[in-house]
Amino acid sequence: MIVDVGLFAAIAVLVATGVYLLLDRSLTRMLMGIILFGNAVNLLIIALASPPGNPPIVGFFSEGRTTEADPLAQALVLTAIVITMGLSAFILALAYRSFTINTDDEVDDDPEDTKVLERDVDRASDDPDYDASDDPITGEPSALGDAFGPDGEPLSTEDLKKARLDAVDTGALPLPRVPTERELPPGDGKGDAR
Repeated sequence: MIVDVGLFAAIAVLVATGVYLLLDRSLTRMLMGIILFGNAVNLLIIALASPPGNPPIVGFFSEGRTTEADPLAQALVLTAIVITMGLSAFILALAYRSFTINTDDEVDDDPEDTKVLERDVDRASDDPDYDASDDPITGEPSALGDAFGPDGEPLSTEDLKKARLDAVDTGALPLPRVPTERELPPGDGKGDAR
């Protein structure tokens, strides 16, 4: 197999340009990056395929060719073209919708990401993945399971029993046992652990 350095250099430039444009916040540039990257992949598949030959159709021949061309590379490229066109149509629809709503095709920061960046890192209950059964200060899993209320306050014995009895028993798993008084956090029995 003869390696065409110029073709591989063109493929590398197309991939680099496509990735650079994909990382932009503009949907139009993102679309251009996907198209360039898709074309680079198609060229790479064709460049790495078997040498040119006769068409893979019975009865058709090319002059000077003694072998048949590999139909797998052609099928992969056709599939990649269809996928790239579908993805391009989807991104065009996103860009059009973004432009009609915001008169801009630039992707803004997500408000939830901004909340995560601005949260207090010292308090575990401010985390977006905070589980109410975890300790509200440290974030460590509690030995009691769901023994904390929705605001992170420890539940009293009565509230805990009521929460356990209100659980729907599907028969798939046994109901969890209610902890004894010694296992509950210290307090006056009304959930106040301070």
